[in-house]
Amino acid sequence: MNLYLRYFNQETLVHNVDEALEFLNSIPDITVDDDMKQDLIGYAESNVTYPKRYKIQPRVYFIVIKTTAETMEEFKANSKKGTHEPTQQVKNPDVVELCERRPGWYEGALMFKRVIPIPGTGKFQYRDTKFVARVKAQSPQECYNRIIQHLRNRQNVDLRSQFPSAKGKNFNYRYLGETLPDK
Repeated sequence: MNLYLRYFNQETLVHNVDEALEFLNSIPDITVDDDMKQDLIGYAESNVTYPKRYKIQPRVYFIVIKTTAETMEEFKANSKKGTHEPTQQVKNPDVVELCERRPGWYEGALMFKRVIPIPGTGKFQYRDTKFVARVKAQSPQECYNRIIQHLRNRQNVDLRSQFPSAKGKNFNYRYLGETLPDK
């Protein structure tokens, strides 16, 4: 693994930590102490792949990037086309499940921020409110949409209330079946 170092417009690609330290020592603004040396060695030997910044003074840094590039030209070419290989996009199984068509009854529960007036002051506050409903729907997403629509149409729920995302942890559902079960 090679190291790319940059400090403002001064940059280099080196093959080991000793070369990196030599480059850093050639810059008058940078003082390489034992802590920085040990940290740079630790970074180079670690499995960490993200870039590392070293603070020189307030709002002034130099960066170190691990790379497999052998030359500066190769590094620059990889940077222009993107150094990361495209990865397969993995969808959250819960998100995929939301759109799955499964007609029947659902019990949906959500926690939302409800706007409540404070008596005598004319001010308002947000209060966490749990709402649970049984809904006939084609999918969990439709269950969520129907619950939100119901809450928005209620006169005692202020329009400034904040509703969670269907993908978030504040919305839960369970499939009850094609017919509503007895309690």
